[in-house]
Amino acid sequence: MQSAPATISTAGARVAIPAFIFVWATGYVVAKLAAKDAEALSFLIVRYLGVMIMMALLAVLAGARWPNKRDALHIAVAGVMIQAIYLGGVWVSIRMGLSAGVAALIVNLQPVLTICLAHWTGERVNARQIAGVAVGFVGVMIVLYAKLAGVSAQSLGWPTLICFVALLGTTFGVLYQKRFVPHFDLRAGQAIQFAAATAATLPFAWAFESFSIRWTTEVIIAMAWSILVLSGVGITLMFYLLRTGSVTRLTSTMYVVPGLTAILAWLMFDEKLGGNVIVGMAVTLLGIYLVVAPSRRRPETASS
Repeated sequence: MQSAPATISTAGARVAIPAFIFVWATGYVVAKLAAKDAEALSFLIVRYLGVMIMMALLAVLAGARWPNKRDALHIAVAGVMIQAIYLGGVWVSIRMGLSAGVAALIVNLQPVLTICLAHWTGERVNARQIAGVAVGFVGVMIVLYAKLAGVSAQSLGWPTLICFVALLGTTFGVLYQKRFVPHFDLRAGQAIQFAAATAATLPFAWAFESFSIRWTTEVIIAMAWSILVLSGVGITLMFYLLRTGSVTRLTSTMYVVPGLTAILAWLMFDEKLGGNVIVGMAVTLLGIYLVVAPSRRRPETASS
């Protein structure tokens, strides 16, 4: 009876992981589309409200079970870290001048940080997975080498610090959710998370921005994609993968994001695509394989 859900989860993960990687990689493209005509936090508040309303309606129409007060609080706390701190930090740092390449490098330290904190959720990490995280990080460095070579010290400072706060937000948010509230209805849970993210973001937008959004074609496309795909589909896939697998395996897949983002930018914005991206992607995929490949010893242990 217990083997069937595991099989279903494995089969689902084979589809969910590449879908999640693709959706997550489009986030930088969306940020580039919207950055010129919309203030970062103001854009995100509209995005959060859109997702909150959409998920709440889906939950009500489906008769979804809403979490109790204790679980709702844990979901809200995780939502503030994963949504408000992570997304807000990345978008603000890029708008302040940090290049997407450097932002991607900082955020993609998440697998390394997750490995260091894996014991907090009771996960066991073996030597092969640690090696895979290291190899994957080397691949990311290869992908971003050309962009990092041209970074000036003037473009760092506060934007870099804010991006590191974003890294801490998403890492601790994912670990917190995995430990305290791993199971909840995804529609009701996201409605709660994005409501909490809106409440946490609003004071900062009020203090530092003027709620300026020019509704150009690019901003409308970016907003629709952000609500329906990035948040609606991407966050749902993230929660599904957290529910059916380990945090270490999930975060390691994010190593592919910078390389795939470079390819998308080449296709959409005609940005230069160097050979380092191809080599780096290959190294990154090797590292991810080391992390996510199933152990051959498990069948022997199960049969004993």
